[in-house]
Amino acid sequence: MLSDDELRDEILRREPVHGIRIVGVDGPSGGGKSLLARRLAELTSAPVVEIDDFVSWDDFAGWWPRFDEQVLTPLLAGRDARYQVRDWARDWRGGSLGSWKTLPWHPLVILEGVTCTRRETVGRLAYAIWVEADPAVRLARGLARDGAEHRDLWERWMREEAAFFAADGARERADLRVDTSER
Repeated sequence: MLSDDELRDEILRREPVHGIRIVGVDGPSGGGKSLLARRLAELTSAPVVEIDDFVSWDDFAGWWPRFDEQVLTPLLAGRDARYQVRDWARDWRGGSLGSWKTLPWHPLVILEGVTCTRRETVGRLAYAIWVEADPAVRLARGLARDGAEHRDLWERWMREEAAFFAADGARERADLRVDTSER
């Protein structure tokens, strides 16, 4: 793994795409994406767009068109992103949309979350990071966060992730791979 300074410098050396460096921090749930994205945000003073504002337990991958329209396309066009977020407080499964957020355009933006470096982002991201951990470790982390009563949801979700990533190839396209199994 690169040091924090090396990673920051590697990202900043990348050519912007349409004037912006968008960094994707992707990988299966429970892998440690959020921690890495927060660390990158601190190192670079970049804002983070969380895919949890789009995805839900019942919509693993179908949220992408809304994300593309409300976040990715505007940022790449040099405009602010304005997007509607999931209302997790009202609906634990994330099936409801809530308030709107505005992300002012910034020369560096970090996307954090499952499938954020999917095939549709090829040529649109400046840098892609894949964060992974052993499936048993990821499941334990998820259940510790969400509760053991959600084991069925987590196991179904992990199967959906595995199928999606096997077909999509995001791991293979990543500029950097990080394994957090030992953390």
